Amino acid sequence: MKTRKLTLIVALLALLVPALALAGPGQGTPTWQAKVDQAIQQNLKNGVSSQRVIVRAVPGQEAKVRSLLGTKAILNEHPLISAFTVEVDSQTLQKLASSTVVAGISLDAMVIAIPESKGGSNPHAPLYTLRAALGLDQNTATTGASVGVAIIDSGIAPDKAFGDRLVKFYDFTRNGKAARVAPYDDFGHGTHMAGLVGAGASAGQYEGIAPGARLIGLKVLGADGSGPTDAVISAIEFAIANKAKFGIDVINLSLGHPITESATRDPLVLAVEQAARAGIVVVCSAGNIGANAKGKAAYGGITSPGNARSAITVGAQDTEDTLVRKDDSIPVWSSRGPTWFDAYAKPDIVGPGVNVVSVAAVGSTLYLNPLVEKVTLNGAVFMTLSGTSPSTAITSGSAALVIDAYRKARGSKAHLNPNAVKAILEYTAIPLKHYDALTQGTGGLNTEGALTLTDALDFSVPPGMSPLLHDPNPFTMIGGVQEEWAQNIVWGDNIVWSDNIVWSDNIVWSDNIVWGDNIVWSDGVPVGVSAAGESGADLDNIVWGDNIVWSDNIVWSDNIVWADNIVWGDGLIGIYNPDGSITWSGAANIVWSDVELDNIVWSDNIVWSDNIVWSDALIGVIR
Repeated sequence: MKTRKLTLIVALLALLVPALALAGPGQGTPTWQAKVDQAIQQNLKNGVSSQRVIVRAVPGQEAKVRSLLGTKAILNEHPLISAFTVEVDSQTLQKLASSTVVAGISLDAMVIAIPESKGGSNPHAPLYTLRAALGLDQNTATTGASVGVAIIDSGIAPDKAFGDRLVKFYDFTRNGKAARVAPYDDFGHGTHMAGLVGAGASAGQYEGIAPGARLIGLKVLGADGSGPTDAVISAIEFAIANKAKFGIDVINLSLGHPITESATRDPLVLAVEQAARAGIVVVCSAGNIGANAKGKAAYGGITSPGNARSAITVGAQDTEDTLVRKDDSIPVWSSRGPTWFDAYAKPDIVGPGVNVVSVAAVGSTLYLNPLVEKVTLNGAVFMTLSGTSPSTAITSGSAALVIDAYRKARGSKAHLNPNAVKAILEYTAIPLKHYDALTQGTGGLNTEGALTLTDALDFSVPPGMSPLLHDPNPFTMIGGVQEEWAQNIVWGDNIVWSDNIVWSDNIVWSDNIVWGDNIVWSDGVPVGVSAAGESGADLDNIVWGDNIVWSDNIVWSDNIVWADNIVWGDGLIGIYNPDGSITWSGAANIVWSDVELDNIVWSDNIVWSDNIVWSDALIGVIR
């Protein structure tokens, strides 16, 4: 199937950046420059005189940074991440970066939510409903009615499919400040996502995954589908502050910008991690940058904030308009891991993302685009989009069902934290054949399986006891076929694989633990072995802690060997040879594939445009 590119073109400033530069400051880099992200550094090299940036203070030094900036210069404040948005010239930028009270400076990059226009299946005659493809049927009792989902996007246009469940709407496109206005969506992307999450029964066969969920619209993108990172951070902070007031349990982020620094420094990632600590499940798109300059599937294209370890990062899956999973595939444009700078294993899972039909915002930019197909059903208008954006919204709806089901089973005040929701969705995913974990995570979303596992869990048990009440049958019937669950999870820069779920003292499932390095691994009890000593995995298959060895294929720590074709190290590269030896080199930072060195999405160069890295060199088409 050929990709039909949307006629949404950006004027590119073609800046070719060597892949080596993305590894971080090298020898001879000034100390102040080490605090500045790669996008800002590139702008400095190109003589950009003034930049809008996000300045992070060293914790406890916010007042001193505020004094350095001057109150008139501050455009916006982000107390959640100790940051300030300002417009600075090069001299001021260097002065700020040289200060000991400044932790880091990042470009206020433009985030975008441009769909991938992908032909192939016929959206006018779907063979199934989206819910059925995820194992759900019309009799599923759980609707997400107890759950609130914040759609941080281009807005939500009122529609009968939402009924009275569009409960709050705020606009952050006015200098990143929250403005209470009547709901609207001038781009159309957010409405489509909201429909996938929670369109009601009036949408017929295009009913959302959680048709009872409450929707909170937080608009951060304009009519062209773009907006500053600053606005997205403000919306996340708003969602956290109003979590209890508005009942926000899930945040959907079907948007992103290219990674220009480590996740430990990225302001947008830091905001996402704070949301997870606050008990909100954050679902992020992996991005639509899965192809290299030759149009072949390549690695390393995950976008921010999909590199947040606590987020559920979602890639796209092509169901080929059938219920059975055996013919499913991963579109070439779906971003693959590992994440740039940090080498985190992403995405976490994949979900339907090709020719997905949902509610249309009539009159919006996307609706008026002749390449976007429209569908009319019983007088209602829908439109078809592809990309990791719809995959993300479908996963957000599934997370809402999981939370709602847990509350139904354990009481209305029962709390299922983000780590548990993520693990449930990953563990029950259905792996696609012939795809590695950096392409599909643990596999394709399996909502019915997630609900089955949720019913078997109770996290209110005393410490030391497993929350697993009974062993669920790790299969889900989809399209008349019994599909086996993945039965593993991806945890930050680790993969945990076992035949059983044993979640007791081994992992701390609390809201203040971020998915990744902040894991507490008991005191020598291996994964797959319960406190009673019952073995569920071969002890020589998993080494936990700082390093994990999975079978004989993966070493994942500071250096990574993936299957038989990848080595990722600290400033080194190497090829994992068939005889088991590794050929090392210091010439670059990664070698991927047995033969081709360009099997990384960015290959040897990167194209920058208005702070966006996108598409093939010099082409300038946002897919």
